[in-house]
Amino acid sequence: MVHPSPQIPSPGPTSADPATPPQTDAALRPTRSERVPWRDTFSSLRILNFRLFTAAHVVAVVAVWMQRIAQDWLVLELSGSVTAVGITTAFQFLPTLLLGPLGGIIADRYSKRILLMASQSAAAVLAVALALLALTGAVQVWHVYLVALALGMVTVIDQPARQVFVHEMVGPDQLRNALSVSSSVFQLGAMVGPAVAGMLIGAVGGGWAFAINAAACTLTVFMLGRLRTDQLFHTEPAPRSKGMLREGARYARTTATVFWPMAMCAFVSVFALSTPVLMAAFADQVFRSGADGFGLLNTLVATGALAGAVASTRRRMLRLRTVIVSAAAYGCALAVSAFSPSLPVFGAVMIVAGFCSMQFITSANQLVQSTTAVPIRGRVMSLYIMVLIGGQAVGGPLTGWLAEALGPQAAIFTAGAVPAVAAGCIGLVLARQARLRLRGRGRLRGRLRVSDGRHGNPAANLLP
Repeated sequence: MVHPSPQIPSPGPTSADPATPPQTDAALRPTRSERVPWRDTFSSLRILNFRLFTAAHVVAVVAVWMQRIAQDWLVLELSGSVTAVGITTAFQFLPTLLLGPLGGIIADRYSKRILLMASQSAAAVLAVALALLALTGAVQVWHVYLVALALGMVTVIDQPARQVFVHEMVGPDQLRNALSVSSSVFQLGAMVGPAVAGMLIGAVGGGWAFAINAAACTLTVFMLGRLRTDQLFHTEPAPRSKGMLREGARYARTTATVFWPMAMCAFVSVFALSTPVLMAAFADQVFRSGADGFGLLNTLVATGALAGAVASTRRRMLRLRTVIVSAAAYGCALAVSAFSPSLPVFGAVMIVAGFCSMQFITSANQLVQSTTAVPIRGRVMSLYIMVLIGGQAVGGPLTGWLAEALGPQAAIFTAGAVPAVAAGCIGLVLARQARLRLRGRGRLRGRLRVSDGRHGNPAANLLP
């Protein structure tokens, strides 16, 4: 039996309306989780459009990770500074931090498929430019900074459009499974891409990684053009109006299943998602393993993350508790890795950390998307992406500075400890809210029984 998708609510009431149950009830109530049958683990791939899109996505994600690793290692070679690698990360994510909501408004107003074709074409041009600079030996650090900033501008449009376009390809019934499949593909690329990039850098230099990414972006544009538009689940574009961004922000603030995952994402993205920066520091300063070791460590993180993404396709029920617990587990794994005595032990802990990180990211993404109304989803997802990706604009330089000032071990311990403590605090707040809600229901049931016996009109006592 196919489990129905979660109902997508309209913008719900705030806590000022006591007659309506808060939207956090379904996420906090301790219900027994059911597992999806194995035959339905990748059920969304039965849809032709999503299958075509995913085929191109596999190639594109491998190439993107190849470019990311080659880019970071190129900056490290040119500058000799881990902080410079963090600054590159900041330039790539800074536009999302500053302009992310604008991308959500654009995604709600225009065709997501056309937006993706435009953004991928721009990414291909930028990859060609970086490839030419690297292959001719003319590249300098500021060139990489500039290309990273331009890619960040492309991401402002690409990410919210991509998130919402998944719904248009598969519809509401397959949305959660499609998101998990997309996460699995991303982590498959993250597992293969760094390893290939490490070998490619050692053999012929990183310039060819940029050229491969340009070809992959071109392939994505071609496959988007091949999609059957008559089979898409089209959503009506949101009309232009004043206060569109304010409406999305109010929805995110008053919907618990959006607000709390975003709050947790803020801590994780700033402190714990700049793992390539940390892997560069450990490969260069701690284990002295060079580009091959850098690629290997990123591959091990991605191996665990791929397992986490596949595991998320097997989960039928989703609760807010899952988001908070997986964030705490990820933080603890990073903190423990600081005490690893050798590269094999560190690599094993990184596999665990990758698994926990992807459990957090996929559960948070699914919860935010599935509990957000479709007409406003682009704006809400842009805010979520602004926190998740934009936080790395702050976290990249911060992590690099910590690694140089305090050492890689202290940096990775801090990167894990802060999100773990934040998850504990948020968990305590949610537990307290749940206890208060249960007490309120008990008092309400008592009042209803009394009023039913005395007056025969229990509805009159719904308001305090």
